[in-house]
Amino acid sequence: MIHAYAAKTVNAALEPFEYAPGFLKDQEVEINVEYCGLCHSDLIMLKNDWGLSQYPFVPGHEVVGTIAAVGDGVTTLKVGQQVGLGWSSHSCMHCEYCMSGDRNLCLTLEQTIVGRYGGFADKVRAHEEWVTPLPTGVDPAKVGPLFCGGVTVFNPIIQFDVKPTDRVGVIGIGGLGHLALRFLKAWGCDVTAFSTNANKESEARELGANHFINSRDAKAIESVTNSFDFIISTVNPRAIRCK
Repeated sequence: MIHAYAAKTVNAALEPFEYAPGFLKDQEVEINVEYCGLCHSDLIMLKNDWGLSQYPFVPGHEVVGTIAAVGDGVTTLKVGQQVGLGWSSHSCMHCEYCMSGDRNLCLTLEQTIVGRYGGFADKVRAHEEWVTPLPTGVDPAKVGPLFCGGVTVFNPIIQFDVKPTDRVGVIGIGGLGHLALRFLKAWGCDVTAFSTNANKESEARELGANHFINSRDAKAIESVTNSFDFIISTVNPRAIRCK
């Protein structure tokens, strides 16, 4: 049995819950969960805001742990290996998207907390190709958010070929924005942080911002018109209101 915490109904409190996972599939691994982050998407799913949730609902898709068991066909991971698991847990591995490296576009993609039980548990399962080995020296207590928030902002840097010489803006200095600033600073970019909260300036600069713009200041916004090669917005669309 796997022991977890689940919401029995929409937006309910998490309660102890257990389930029998069945036989381990050939290319599946079982992870002993050591740490699991709490993402805003977990809260959205808890409330069924996307209409995707099934109850009992076990959240958790920023998982860090060690491999407890492997299926007979697993070749890339071994028992005892420290790994991470993010939003996605399985794809077909043979369609045009999976074969070209765009597995996230697979038409049969399975998400870790959609239609299955997530990482707020002592164990969780996933296809071996969606489980990432952790490099030596990484703090397992801190790395979990990289598997969701981290990849969310790192992916566009790669997809849009952001260069170290680029001038990049980051809108919204929350959890995603913090990570974006870190990545872009390490990338070598000239980074500008945008926030409605002027009190975040010192923090943004500590995280890697070269410049800070109070996005409530119309003149400050106007002063940087046409000055960026790329802009990453991390603002929750639900929080944006049209006037």
